[in-house]
Amino acid sequence: MKRSLEVAIETFPIAGKFTISRGSRTEAVVVTATIREGYGTGRGECVPYRRYGESVEGVVETIETARDLIESGGDRTALLDKLPAGAARNALDCALWDLEAKLSEVPAHVSAGIDRLPPITTAYTISLDTPEAMHAAAAKASSRPILKIKLGAPDGDIERIRAVREAAQEAVLLADANEGWPAEDVQRYIDACADAGFSLVEQPLHADADEALRDVERHVPLCADESAHDRTSLPRLVGLYDLVNIKLDKTGGLTEALAMAEAAQKRGFGIFVGCMLGSSLAMAPAMLLTPQARFVDLDGPLLLAKDRDNAMHYHDGLVHPPERALWG
Repeated sequence: MKRSLEVAIETFPIAGKFTISRGSRTEAVVVTATIREGYGTGRGECVPYRRYGESVEGVVETIETARDLIESGGDRTALLDKLPAGAARNALDCALWDLEAKLSEVPAHVSAGIDRLPPITTAYTISLDTPEAMHAAAAKASSRPILKIKLGAPDGDIERIRAVREAAQEAVLLADANEGWPAEDVQRYIDACADAGFSLVEQPLHADADEALRDVERHVPLCADESAHDRTSLPRLVGLYDLVNIKLDKTGGLTEALAMAEAAQKRGFGIFVGCMLGSSLAMAPAMLLTPQARFVDLDGPLLLAKDRDNAMHYHDGLVHPPERALWG
């Protein structure tokens, strides 16, 4: 049966504004790949990320370079050889997983060797803002079990750390500096997180400068995000970080993400499952990583004003596996 590939750019408004150390956004722009074969339709969503030199147009162009491979029946292994890790390969890889599930009528998680995919607790993100505004946002979300706190504006981060803990005294708190702390002060910020009872500090230094973490006293576990992409990035991270944040847009899809999780655990890393700011279609395949994870941050749809049809179900801090009508 002949395959066809469709590529679309879609926009999802954000509820309010999403701010990290690198700037603010009011909408999430994603690229969706749809592969049709016979009675089956598979979809995958990716989020082009400027931090990694990606643009929406560039990702679409990269996907088009694999059109012949996809439409001629190429599989996920062939795709790994064709395209580098990144958003474009992610959309196609996840679409192939979905298509295989639809054609075989075997759920994707079963094909991945997972007997049961239960709901899992996800973090909820508090955007970077003034200490007062973040105190208010954390207080409003304080009933959620895990809060991920965006930091990385050194002027005021100590106050932000204390303000959020004061507002959410029972929540597990995760700090994400998004490469925003200066190396000369990183120990002070990590110590402040430890003093406030944070459970994790994510990417405190720029990926090009994180060798300085070898000299840091870790009173709280450190997690690599911008420094961790796929399996090839793991050897350098040993001794610098305790966990790695695995995101499908960085690994270039679920296939590499599952392999990276296995390789990371063999090297002694804990697994953090993260996401870019996208719809439920982007979160769905990442759910297959969650049984191995110490922390999960798949809250992208919670930050949108409107999600896709057949959206992921979120309730009481839990994210539930996707309906097959959505993915897998």
